[in-house]
Amino acid sequence: MARFKIGVMVDSFRLPIPEGVRKARAVGADGMQVYVVEGAMKAETLSAGARSAFKALVAECGLEISALCGDLGGHGFQIAAENDTKIRRSKAVVDLAVDLGTAVVTTHIGVIPATDDDPVFQNQLAVCQELGAYATARGVCFAIETGPEPATRLRHFLDLVASPGIGVNLDPANLVMVLNDDPVQAVFTLAPYIVHTHAKDGVQYKPCDPVKVYNAFAEGGVEGLNIGELFNEVPLGQGAVDWNRYLAALETIGYRGYLTIEREVGANPEADIRTAVQFLKARI
Repeated sequence: MARFKIGVMVDSFRLPIPEGVRKARAVGADGMQVYVVEGAMKAETLSAGARSAFKALVAECGLEISALCGDLGGHGFQIAAENDTKIRRSKAVVDLAVDLGTAVVTTHIGVIPATDDDPVFQNQLAVCQELGAYATARGVCFAIETGPEPATRLRHFLDLVASPGIGVNLDPANLVMVLNDDPVQAVFTLAPYIVHTHAKDGVQYKPCDPVKVYNAFAEGGVEGLNIGELFNEVPLGQGAVDWNRYLAALETIGYRGYLTIEREVGANPEADIRTAVQFLKARI
């Protein structure tokens, strides 16, 4: 029996969502993840009928929903003036997760500052404690995606949040590309909190400042940073993630959840995803 389940981010196919769900089944995945913050799947506007229809489609394809992506973009929860709206929208995503039968919502919260007394840190902490309480009451976990800060810093933050409703979506490529942080060590550092993972690979060409990188993503100014000169996402097995050691580490800590393939670049995402599924199946 396989150690882990394989998922696919259906948006990565760059197709209408129903076609993406069917394509996830066609490439051999066990489950799928979908963005629910805009478009046809937007949590606040998705009708009861549309929710039932989507759930039926996923079941018809023999898939599970590994997680929803509730990433609202921008600066995450760093800016206090934006957080009332983002909390309301995030709670709507939790409610959608309940309706669709999944227990995980992944998101970015913005770069966690290096000091606890930073006002941005306090904003993030307050929001995560509120959302954690809401998610816990509904049987859902908000999973913060790795990448903007070292795993040790995220672990400290999670220990302070101290809520079963806030966990980790471990993305090994993000750690490699932006921080040159070791994904294998990150597994052990974040072990109690890992509820979902993204299967993605990458390389770092030059050291970079994660604050500048994520600010550029948030504000749409990535071109000025020459991202391609700093790091790059590559197909699974072609980057710096040591997949044998990484998967062994996940097994060691008792993780038995999803490896959800996310492909954010590339001219032929379907081919890359299909190859990624086979790459993982050969190792699990």
